[in-house]
Parts: sequence; C-alpha cells; structure tokens
Amino acid sequence: MDRRQFIAGTAGGIALAPAAGWSQETYPNRPVKLVVPFPPGGPTDIMGRTAAKAMGDALGQSFVVENKAGAGGNIGTDAVAKAAPDGYTLGLSAISSLAISPHLYDKLPFQVEKDLAPISLVGTTPCVIVVHPSAPFSDLKGLVAYAKANPGQLGYATSGIGTSNHLAAELLQSVAGIQLLNVPYKGSSQVVPDLLSGTVLMSMESSLATTLQHIRSGKLKALAVTSPARAQALPNVPTVAESGYPGFAVETWFGLIAPAATPPAIVQQLRDAWAKGAKSSDAVAAFDNISANLRVTTPQEFGAFIQAENTRWGGLIRQLGIKAG
Repeated sequence: MDRRQFIAGTAGGIALAPAAGWSQETYPNRPVKLVVPFPPGGPTDIMGRTAAKAMGDALGQSFVVENKAGAGGNIGTDAVAKAAPDGYTLGLSAISSLAISPHLYDKLPFQVEKDLAPISLVGTTPCVIVVHPSAPFSDLKGLVAYAKANPGQLGYATSGIGTSNHLAAELLQSVAGIQLLNVPYKGSSQVVPDLLSGTVLMSMESSLATTLQHIRSGKLKALAVTSPARAQALPNVPTVAESGYPGFAVETWFGLIAPAATPPAIVQQLRDAWAKGAKSSDAVAAFDNISANLRVTTPQEFGAFIQAENTRWGGLIRQLGIKAG
C-alpha cells in the first residue's frame, strides 16, 4: 500500500449539504483560515501548517493557520462547526474530537455527523510501547508475562483519560488478558521526563516524535508499535500484531474538516488541492520529520472512516464505562 494513500475500505460517509450564494469560478478569492485545535509546535500543528502551505500552493491562495487549543481539540473543532460554510474556514481535527470525545462527554457543543463535513484524512501516527531500560522485560511477550504475574501493578503513563494512547492500552489489555495500572498525565510533555528517570516504567506514546530520539540513544526501549505495519523510523521494532496479537491495529489520526453545509464542489476542490500538495517533497519531508504517515482520501472515504472509528471506540468506551474527568 502506498504510504501516501489510504482507503478506508467501508461504504457510506457523512452527508455534504449544498449552500447557496457560491460560484466555483471565484473560489478561493481571499485567504482561507485553517483552525488547528492544538497549541503551536506540536505534531498536529506541523501537519496543519504543512497542509495549509501545500493547499495554498495548489490553489494559488494564502492559507492562514489559527491555533485554537483547549479541551482536547474540542474548542477548535467547535469553532469550525460554527463557522460560515463558505470554504474560508477549515480545520485540522483528530481522532480525539471526531471519534473519542463524542462518547466521553454527555454533551458536546457540536455533533460530528451533523455539523462537520469531512475533506480528507491527512496523517496517521502509531502508538509505541516504550519502557525504561530497567524494566524487567525486553519485548511485548515479556511484558505480558510480567503483567499476568503481577496484575494491576505495572503502571503505564498516558497523556490523559480517554486519550488515544489510553484507549490503545485498554484494547491491548483486553486482547492480552492482562491488567495494567493507568497513570494519567496532563499531556505527553510531562510523561517523557518521568519515563526517562524511571519514575514510571512504561508508556503507550501516541506519537513517535516525542520519544524517537530517546529510543535511538538507548535511554528508552521500544517494545512494539500499534500500527498495521512497522514504523519507517523504527524498522526493527515489531508491531503488536507481529508480537502475538494478529489484527491488532491502532493509530492516532488527523484529517481536514469543514462546516457541514460547505458546498460539495468546494469540499472536493479542497481535497484535490491536498492530494496535489501532498505529493510535494516539502510535505513528505515535514511528515517524515515527525514520524507521521502522510494520507490522502476522498471525502466519502474519510466520512466512512470517521463513522467506523466512532463505532469502534464508542463501543470500547461504553464497555469500560469511561467518562471525561
């Protein structure tokens, strides 16, 4: 499978409703705003700025990034949902807001299927199981054996309750028949120092970008990645599926969205601009630098993918009784 292409493989999608008062010949005739619902400097921000530059070059118009962080991406995503559906406000949202938060919160200020139009998947990153070198195991098989011998005693760090790495760890516990102890932090920036010092032995990291240098230097050990295939940046690290759990696959993902009533022709134009821009050497290099996989889909494929992910994670969240703190 081409690393720049992703096909969701399911039918359906989120409806794209027309809006009046738009002429395809004139779009875009002024700068387009791309809302990134996370702070500047992180992997999501880098993906957003890369997409903005690539799409702007393809359409011959400026794309301006606005960081609107808070509530795990929900504040920025809500701003997109409530924007005018004219193609001049887009968002780069993620699994957290589009497939996890709808099941963690009793009420969100937006409804994914009703208020947002999918444009394209943009990127994915695997979770990586990393441990301090002092851990009494060196591979996933050893971790599982240790956890079975010491149920509920092996703590693992995550960036918060209900985050993609927390849910990935919960899924691993389910398929492996083990019980771990979740140690939630307020973001990965707080996890890494404690992991390096051995304060916490293990982490399910949602981005290779935060730990790759420490893995390569030997300060941390990678046991497995959760993606369907091995990570390009860590070719010698097996997947969870290869380590004894066939079919296990979890990735953090990011995609372009617009307000729901954005005209389908504009949505398609934006998708085509990303498909063109994603082929540029600058875009490929930017994603490689943060160990992310560059993706392109149709709006319909991305919509079907969002629906499938909601079904998957919503079921797990309900099964575990997880609620946002």
